Amino acid sequence: MTTQPLTDIWPLLGLSITTPRITLAYPTDEIAAQLAEAAKRGIHPEGLSPFMNDFSLLPPDERARSVVQFQWKGRAEFSVEKWTLPFAVLVDGEVVGVQDAFTSNFAVTRAVTTGSWLSADRQGQGIGTEMRRAILHLLFDGLGAELAHTEAFAHNESSQGVTRKLGYLADGESIAKRGDGQAERSLRFRMGREQWDQVPSDDLTIHGLEPCLPLFGL
Repeated sequence: MTTQPLTDIWPLLGLSITTPRITLAYPTDEIAAQLAEAAKRGIHPEGLSPFMNDFSLLPPDERARSVVQFQWKGRAEFSVEKWTLPFAVLVDGEVVGVQDAFTSNFAVTRAVTTGSWLSADRQGQGIGTEMRRAILHLLFDGLGAELAHTEAFAHNESSQGVTRKLGYLADGESIAKRGDGQAERSLRFRMGREQWDQVPSDDLTIHGLEPCLPLFGL
């Protein structure tokens, strides 16, 4: 009996975006294990969390496990109505972080939110800008998004730097609880198609998108 390839059943496993420097790849279990190792190396200075959950503050082994569980949860709960789309960030074949997107009712609203993390040893090298540009290319040019949101705590200047470099517009602020339990201003930003059209994307390539489109209701 011939077994149907898993990529035929779950075509997202074949989805990726390449830039001159990095690859965003939908995580297989093998890649998820490498993501876990990247997370164990640390994501930010101890104590000051840039996230709204506490996964980055967990002990290394628990942090690694939570990263793998997040990938499995995204697969299990993916639907046209509500989805999370995580990508592993690879630099010269090394897995160094995550760039994801999440939304509800995308086929109707065409609006999506992005988030990310990089292992601390690969920050400050321009990778954050490249990975955000790559996922925005998928969202706007591949999936037909009209609006992309992102958010960062006031202390997270590196995330805000990427956001402003790519031409997002300020979209208000709120007070939110960080993963370490402290309250802080959270700054919101938005990018519409008009702003995206000003971002260079000729050097970005999407691979394996067509068989995935029905999963997005497209």
